[in-house]
Amino acid sequence: MTTTLRIGIIGGGIGGIALARALQRQGIDFRLFERSSAFSEIGAGVQMTPNAVKALKALGVEDGLRQTGFLPEAMVGRNWQTAEELFRTPLKGTSVNAYGAEFFHIHRSDLHAILCDGLDSNLVTLGTQCTGVAQTDSSAIAFFEDGSTFEADLIVAADGIHSAVRKSIWGDEKPLFTGHMCWRALVPVAQHPLPFVNPDAAFWMGPKAHVVTYYVKGGAAVNIVAVAETNEWVKESWTERSSTEDLLDAYQGWHPDLTKLFSCTEPGQTYKWGLFDRDPMARWSEGRVTLLGDAAHPMLPFLSQGAAMAIEDSYVLAQALKHYDCDVKLALQAYEKERQPRTSQIQLQARERGKTYHLSSAEDLRKRDQAYKEAQAKNSNAVGIRAEWIYEYDATSCRERFES
Repeated sequence: MTTTLRIGIIGGGIGGIALARALQRQGIDFRLFERSSAFSEIGAGVQMTPNAVKALKALGVEDGLRQTGFLPEAMVGRNWQTAEELFRTPLKGTSVNAYGAEFFHIHRSDLHAILCDGLDSNLVTLGTQCTGVAQTDSSAIAFFEDGSTFEADLIVAADGIHSAVRKSIWGDEKPLFTGHMCWRALVPVAQHPLPFVNPDAAFWMGPKAHVVTYYVKGGAAVNIVAVAETNEWVKESWTERSSTEDLLDAYQGWHPDLTKLFSCTEPGQTYKWGLFDRDPMARWSEGRVTLLGDAAHPMLPFLSQGAAMAIEDSYVLAQALKHYDCDVKLALQAYEKERQPRTSQIQLQARERGKTYHLSSAEDLRKRDQAYKEAQAKNSNAVGIRAEWIYEYDATSCRERFES
């Protein structure tokens, strides 16, 4: 290591591991603490949009992305009953020119594995639950359930929406249930592509519900994300099991291609949970403690940016620490200035997309669908979900903006 700065990372999910990798590449010492006894990511896919891919390439995992990911042909919006195309945004072959990088679909466990590849395992402690932090003028101290502690120049909370670090610094403000529930499932594919699942990122939009499907694992599986509005509180847990029957029942009357796909889900491999949300924070840092990813800015999945924002955060924070020669105060100021406005805007716009996808009245649907067609007519590369500004962002040029 080229510096004496020591960073403690709480949480070993996508954001925490991406930060560990970014710090290691900058020669900055770190220790990572994960509450699970082994690294594991629940069986679900994740969309790595071009903005995230730029940062991932800078972290040296491009080969892994290409080996384990999937390049969709297009992003397509469809009517829930008729499968009529509402918009089609070309991706494969055009995304690099349009947004500066490819658009990948990848399984979370595969993404986690390629980020872990090459990390020094001696710097990672598993099976250790953080209970809170304290700090002095010169250090921050993490406390763990087993009675151990870790003192560092900076503690970074990457421990999710229920962050123990956030709670210990900013208080126990509960996230709010949004009235949405989500099913996730993975369907193995013996022969790619399935005749009823095109090789696209497909957004099926219906009254008070929508479904997203896409291939992962190089086309060897289809990921399903199905979101529906509900009046009943739903437990927030990635491991709450549902069933094929529940999924089919919730989407009665939807297009046969979808119900056929749902029928292919394997017993015991369909999960459901409630979607929870927080308002954007005014600041993420207090002294020598800062937040990253869902601990700072949990967001609804309607723009597919949760993991992407954590990856961007990780890259920018490591660059800020290096750029300011390990001056924690200046680095955190630069980190928040670069990241907080962007993530806040995405949090709020994700909420709005949830409303747009779930319109029910005939007049609202007509206006929405007409707007999609007009945007496509003006620009064949227009993103139906209006995310161009998200995809164009490049975290790798953050140093140029730090002192602006």
